[in-house]
Amino acid sequence: MLCEGRRKMRTGAWLFACAVLSAQAAVAADAKLVRGKYLVEGVLACANCHAVRDKTGAVIAEKGMAGGFEFAEEMFKSYASNITPDRETGIGKWTDAQLAKAIREGIRPDGSLIGPPMPIQFYRSLSDADLAATIRYLRAQPAVVNQVPKSTFNFPLPPNYGPPLKNVASPSPKDKVAYGGYLVAIAHCMECHTPRDERGMLVMTSLGAGGQNIKGPWGDSISRNLTPHAEGLRDWSDEQIAAAIRTGKDRSGKPYKPPMAFDWYHNINDADMAAIVAYLRTLPPQQGSGSK
Repeated sequence: MLCEGRRKMRTGAWLFACAVLSAQAAVAADAKLVRGKYLVEGVLACANCHAVRDKTGAVIAEKGMAGGFEFAEEMFKSYASNITPDRETGIGKWTDAQLAKAIREGIRPDGSLIGPPMPIQFYRSLSDADLAATIRYLRAQPAVVNQVPKSTFNFPLPPNYGPPLKNVASPSPKDKVAYGGYLVAIAHCMECHTPRDERGMLVMTSLGAGGQNIKGPWGDSISRNLTPHAEGLRDWSDEQIAAAIRTGKDRSGKPYKPPMAFDWYHNINDADMAAIVAYLRTLPPQQGSGSK
């Protein structure tokens, strides 16, 4: 009887340990999903491009991120892809590894390169943990059937956007400026807020100086100067900068035009917003042609 009791105790302890591990795994999985939701619906603002929109540009929420929005530029006509888990028109057949490679390296499962305006050079900064959380959240979305036209480019795409990536980490949130730089990178702020040369390439020596004319259904949208220059954010308070990012209005209340992703950036939490502002303060002051 004593041996039988001990055997039952060992079995009970094993079952309890399994239950604890299962519970911990469930919590970890939920935490990943929560983080993914925060990233996709906040910092990354994926739906700013990948949402389905009506003729007025309003988001059709029930169609999720099934894509189709047209970016018509002089050098290309690009369509936002369907990133819902539909197996025929979306990412349903892609493995996690394939999806990770597409997001962070711009390479589809068939080996073809994703072209602009997908901000691959900034998504290359996305940490392994945040990339996994993003994929987890995309997997959890409803599958929506939407066949998107193929993008066309009037110039050769590069062979790649850089060497294969692995073991990418983000700075610690305790390092406010460094973490703010990470958030600004994955939020791809500089994709619009940095001037481009005659070939359409970002002029990284003028990082944040603004002045891009981004055309769309909204007309001409001139990106503003984000540096601490007199024509930039030098005289703005931290609160004014945060409010502008979240509301899409300047400090006088004048609304900004799309494609500024304020419909998603308003979900950025206070700590992350403070880090973003702290990083912007460290940019070298640049004179540019961005709107004031």
